[in-house]
Amino acid sequence: MAEILAEIYSWISFVPKITIKNFIEIAIIAIVLYEMLIWIKNTRAWTLLKGILFILGFFLMAAVLELDTILWLLEKTSYIAVTAILIIFQPELRKALEQLGSRNVLTTIFAADDTDKEEGFTEKTINELARACFEMGKVRTGALMVIERSTPLVEIERTGIEVDGIVTSQLLINIFEHNTPLHDGAVVIRGNRVTAATCYLPLSDNMEISKDLGTRHRAAVGVSETTDSVTLVVSEETGRVSVAVGGKLRRVADADELKTLLSVMIKRDNVNTGRFRIWKGRRRNERKAD
Repeated sequence: MAEILAEIYSWISFVPKITIKNFIEIAIIAIVLYEMLIWIKNTRAWTLLKGILFILGFFLMAAVLELDTILWLLEKTSYIAVTAILIIFQPELRKALEQLGSRNVLTTIFAADDTDKEEGFTEKTINELARACFEMGKVRTGALMVIERSTPLVEIERTGIEVDGIVTSQLLINIFEHNTPLHDGAVVIRGNRVTAATCYLPLSDNMEISKDLGTRHRAAVGVSETTDSVTLVVSEETGRVSVAVGGKLRRVADADELKTLLSVMIKRDNVNTGRFRIWKGRRRNERKAD
């Protein structure tokens, strides 16, 4: 057999000879790249990566058009940019190294997706959210609910208390009831589940926000500026229900309008149910490790 392979390689000289060592190297590189992509996807580095790709595209355009001054400026600032990235993402890098030392790599990569926690946003969840918002609005109960879309909200979840309960109007009303342990702060909703409560949100610096709106509304706008989430706000003073998305705040008149908005804004990913099990299991175990 070895002689046959040697003869074949002698005929096709341009084909490199593949050995066991090459397979091991390919496997190691694939695992490292996979872990890096997972880390980027689950942190603010995902937004940074999109920005870097935009700059690289601009750099390529400048090179094609031979814009020498712009190329010189980009070259000089690139050295500072690397140092700035290390400083900005020092907490994420430190946490990634800590998790690397405490994680069973094989278990987390090939984790089975045997639960329904990753199921998509359903019509029942939309109805429960609309019912909860306007029931709390009637009795002037303030509420703040952040619905995750494609941008992970793991960093925000870490600031709160884990709940992991199915979204129901009764659960949400009970969480935000006055003088209860979990009423202060925001809840994070992923799919059909409330994942965390009492979470802290970044406040918006937008000076165009009305002074009549309080910290709750400014926090809703703030998280919508940094992520693609949809945030529901119930005013404690007026009982009005508003939706914050893309840095904008929109008032909702009734439950039917809110249901329509949520149906349009939040993408349903029912087609991919049961697919990409390695990726889903890895995402779930990432949150458990945190």
